[in-house]
This record gives sequence, structure tokens and C-alpha cells, in this order.
Amino acid sequence: MSARHQTLQDNLFTGKIGAEYDFLRLMCPNHALLARRLGETVAAFRPDAPLKGFEIGCGTGISTLPLLAARDNLTLTAIDAAPAMLDQARESLADYVKAGRADFKQADALEALKALPSDSIDVVASNYAIHNFLDDYRSLVLAEVHRVLKPGGLFVNGDRYAMDDRAAHLLDTQATVRRWFKLFREIDRLDLLEDWVVHFYSDESPDHVMYFTPSMEKLKALGFTVTVDYREGVDTLVRAVKAV
Repeated sequence: MSARHQTLQDNLFTGKIGAEYDFLRLMCPNHALLARRLGETVAAFRPDAPLKGFEIGCGTGISTLPLLAARDNLTLTAIDAAPAMLDQARESLADYVKAGRADFKQADALEALKALPSDSIDVVASNYAIHNFLDDYRSLVLAEVHRVLKPGGLFVNGDRYAMDDRAAHLLDTQATVRRWFKLFREIDRLDLLEDWVVHFYSDESPDHVMYFTPSMEKLKALGFTVTVDYREGVDTLVRAVKAV
């Protein structure tokens, strides 16, 4: 990965955002909703078969818990680049770690995927992580996701997929920032708001923003059958199955 990738990818969730990431539950209620739906989707996938899973950008474990709780026959390797958030995930999900069902690793997503054998993973899951990637890096990650999945394997992603209508997307972005200002004023945390707004500018930059239709076409071009199970504004749950 280039130095430019390394700098932008690794520093997104350092500092206050990483240490107090659970504020996202208040900022974006759909984050928790899609985490729950992520678990429900994995629960319904080959329910009687033991599954080997891989989670990209597990953060503090907001989506890891629904995945593990959804079924007893899932073992999960969960990666993130931010050590502060991984420490929180390990602590809150310690029982799953002790049981050998969860393994939390600090790693770069692309490098971690490249280290996996082809056709070796049943499920790859992610929740509000992949939109943070630079577009060219994201393309490489998605290609690796397809490679490591077994034939018929599942990629499920809950994420921010930007509206194709640029004017509508701008209005949604403005409404989000206004809502954040109201929220953080009420809880007297304008210091944290500053970091989140700066991060949001990164999300919305031309080399990061993940538009809906081109993203679906990219998955199809890789060889996935794609289903959109939920979409409200930019918040979307995508289910992609690798061809058998």
C-alpha cells in the first residue's frame, strides 16, 4: 500500500473519535440498525453449516456482537486499524474471545485479505467501514473479498452509499451536519463534534465518496449477485453472493 493510502487509512479513527466511537450510536441511529440486520443476514445464511467469517473494520464491536450472537456455529476474525477501538471490542466481547469464536487483530484491510487463501472464507461482513477507504484502495479490497470467499460465499455490507442524485446527496449531507450540531450542543461536546466534522469532510471528498449505482455495478463486475436489503437515505445494507 502506498504511503498516501497508509496515511489516510490509518489515521481516520485516532484521537477522540476512536476513544469515544460509541457516540456514533447517537449520531447515526441506522448504524446500530444495520449492525442488527447484518447479524440477521448472517443468521439466515446456510443456518446449519459452521461458518468461517471475516469482519472488515470491526471498530468497538458494535457489529461484531450481532454477528456472533446470531449463530453459535460462526467463528470470526475481526480486524481494524485503530488499536483504541480494538481494545474496547476485546473487552466488551471477552467471552467470545475466550470461547475461541472471535479473534481481534490490528491490521490493514487489504493486507489482511491478501494473506488469506483463495476460496477460504464463508462470510465477509462490514458495517460503516468501507466507505472510509479511498476509491482505488476500496476497489482492491473488494476484489480481495471476492477472491477469499468460497464459491457461494456471502459478502454483506452495511454502509453509507452516496445518492446518485448529487443535489439530493448534498441536502442529505447538510441535514446530517445540522443534526450533529444540535446533538453535540445538547450534550456539550463541541470538541468531539469538530473531529467528526473533519472526518465527514474526508468521507465526502471526491476520492472517498461511494456512490450507490457505480458501487453496485462494481460488485456485479467482480462476479457477485447483488441484493439491496435496506436503503434509507445513504444508509444501505447490501448482500452480495459469489457465484458457485
